[in-house]
Amino acid sequence: MRLILKFNLVFVVIFLIGLGATGYISNQLLQQNAREETLQNARLVMEAALAARTYTSRQIRPLLAPQSTQTFCPQTVEASAATEVVGAMRTKYPDYAYKEATLILTNPRDRVADWEAELIRQFRSNPERAEIIGERDTPVGRALFIARPIQIKDPACLRCHSTVEAAPKIVADKYSPLHGFGWQLNEVVGAQVLSVPTEAPIQRATAAFRTFMITVTTVFLVIGIVGNLMMYLMVIQPVVNLSKLADRVSLGKMDVPDFRARSKDEIGVLVDSFNRMKKSIVHALKMLEG
Repeated sequence: MRLILKFNLVFVVIFLIGLGATGYISNQLLQQNAREETLQNARLVMEAALAARTYTSRQIRPLLAPQSTQTFCPQTVEASAATEVVGAMRTKYPDYAYKEATLILTNPRDRVADWEAELIRQFRSNPERAEIIGERDTPVGRALFIARPIQIKDPACLRCHSTVEAAPKIVADKYSPLHGFGWQLNEVVGAQVLSVPTEAPIQRATAAFRTFMITVTTVFLVIGIVGNLMMYLMVIQPVVNLSKLADRVSLGKMDVPDFRARSKDEIGVLVDSFNRMKKSIVHALKMLEG
């Protein structure tokens, strides 16, 4: 087997191993970064919803308190404010979804789905758990979701949601005795669930991975071509020429000229040794003839 063929076989094996390891690690990192990007987007939207809740409870509710005794104002409800704010964002980002799913619901749009009910069950069984992160399939593709518990920590919430008798008449008239009552202090009654699509970040990660792999493959190919060219010029060609001269000397043709080395590396040392050996053989033959 020729030396250059051996070199290329070793190079190809190293290339395939390196490319596979590099591809696996880079793909994992890019996918992880895409998930972190999606999670960061979800947290930003969730914080916007929480900010809307806080703003409503601290500024809107006190401002509309006088009107609330005469008529029900949904603008004073934190859950309604958060849902409306995220709903306004969905006009530009329709794949985003936010829901305040509750077991004992007031608004029909808050009715829990089966997977949301499971999230609420987990929060109830582990009251110390502040957040659940996961992924699920949706009609628009894979989505990452963040869920946080809705826990009754403010006694003021029970004024409208504990019993029908304790609730203001305008609230009872609005929702009827069948909806939104029976809450208890410190009870987990639902979950804030925000879903963010992962398709766009994953596509960007896949495109970056493809570009990276093409670049790495191109670099390896260029290195292979340059390596082959250098090996041919610096090793293969001198060794082949030296081998031809050695064959002529072995056949007794001592009139061959000295081989001229172009470098002082290992090949140059080999050439110098060959030239000295040839001179020694010529000298020995002359002594025998004499």
